[in-house]
Amino acid sequence: MDRTTEGWICGLLGVVIFSGSLPATRIAVSDFDPFFLTLARATIAGVLAAALLAALRQRKPDREDYIPLAVVSAGVVIGFPLLTALALQYIAASRSIVFIGLLPLTTAIFGVIRNGERPRVAFWIFSSLGAALVTGYALANGGSASAMGDCLMLGAILLCGLGYAEGAKLSHKLGGWQVISWALVLTLPLMVAGTLLTLPASWSGIGMPAWLGLAYVSLFSMLIGFVFWYRGLVLGGIAGVGQLQLLQPFLGLMLAALLLKETVGWQMVAVTAAVILCVIGAKRFAKPQDADAESIPETEAGAPLQR
Repeated sequence: MDRTTEGWICGLLGVVIFSGSLPATRIAVSDFDPFFLTLARATIAGVLAAALLAALRQRKPDREDYIPLAVVSAGVVIGFPLLTALALQYIAASRSIVFIGLLPLTTAIFGVIRNGERPRVAFWIFSSLGAALVTGYALANGGSASAMGDCLMLGAILLCGLGYAEGAKLSHKLGGWQVISWALVLTLPLMVAGTLLTLPASWSGIGMPAWLGLAYVSLFSMLIGFVFWYRGLVLGGIAGVGQLQLLQPFLGLMLAALLLKETVGWQMVAVTAAVILCVIGAKRFAKPQDADAESIPETEAGAPLQR
């Protein structure tokens, strides 16, 4: 298996994991305050990340790495979880598909700005077409609108795209899972303090579904998913692998159909097939025509040497 293919497989595994994030968040905020949910999920993941870094004796980031890590933290540890949790109080989880469909484009744009990637024109055509298909489907099936909810989701997508691109750039130096782990550890003192200040007044009214939602977003959405996602972005390229996010809304709906017995119509199947073709096309043209085809060294995407 070549390293680009491995990157796309890792990216797909990350997207599969992330596809459950919004439904789990929607369930969790039914009983938990959005601020507590954001702080608690980062605290739980941060404690696990700190233990993992210590157990494997990973080297500390250099001084110049802390600003990029702060950007990652602001985007994917604090910004996206908090803004989506707030938004889902105003809009249905299905409507959030409108904005998830824009995430591949924002990730690709930040990848160009922050990492100097230069996809071909055909890539942008396939990427824009895929975003339009997902957005159009979501607008037709996404429930009622809310200006506040929509603005919060837009902010979440912008911050998430920036966090993905910045994290992928830093992963070349630190390694994929190390980046999200250090980003979580960097914010851990603040998250612990915030969690204690926002504890629920009573635990008796919190149901098991909310606890399971908290567990999912803490373990999978905040940590495990990023292990695969950042490695995929490094090996396969930010702009290209980022297009796999177009599948995330449909994977979420399929998950709902399997677990919640919701109906999957032929329209969703048709749009999913079209989006898959767009992802294949984007993968084909993700690299510039004169791009060097050499593989990325293992130390850039895997664990860095310990010291």
